[in-house]
Amino acid sequence: MRHAIAGNRLGRNSSWRKATIRDIAKATLIRQRICTTKAKAKEACKLVDKLITLGKKGALSHHRDAFAILCDHKLVSKLFKKIAPRFKNRNGGYTRIIPLAMRRGDNAQLVYLELTEKEEVVISKPKSTAAAKTKEVKDSLDSATTAETKDKVESVTGKAPVMPKGKGKGAGHKQTPAQEKGKPGKNIVGGIKKMFRRKTAE
Repeated sequence: MRHAIAGNRLGRNSSWRKATIRDIAKATLIRQRICTTKAKAKEACKLVDKLITLGKKGALSHHRDAFAILCDHKLVSKLFKKIAPRFKNRNGGYTRIIPLAMRRGDNAQLVYLELTEKEEVVISKPKSTAAAKTKEVKDSLDSATTAETKDKVESVTGKAPVMPKGKGKGAGHKQTPAQEKGKPGKNIVGGIKKMFRRKTAE
């Protein structure tokens, strides 16, 4: 006869089974929705309902009972302050089980175990995109470098420098007409002429 034998043993001894169900219940309270097997979900939803009932009562003794199960002060305070008040209009049915596909390998039935009353999460859009931020940083750096060079030139010469139009590597450097057209400068041409003169002299 099966007197005083209730629940699924889950193929574990008593301490292992209690730890498994406790961890599933803690994960459900923290994440509000978890994926597990059907047998474990059926056993864990009993404990989750019991914990939420303790949270709705809210006495000191109920705090101690919940801590004896969860062994986590932060989670107990969250249970009594945030989770349990969401179920004040419900007299039961704090969890639900949603079936999923069969698990590959052992062919176990997977389900979602979730709370019926969830916390609303508001996702706000970013104020500015990454491209706009990088552009702002580049503009600020360019303005800072131009201001520094202007101050240095003024301190040496006593006059404000004449900056050319446009931005780039050559900004602030006066180019010769030969360099602007893409031709080599005078120094390079003079060096080549000397090389040829030496060869002819020999």
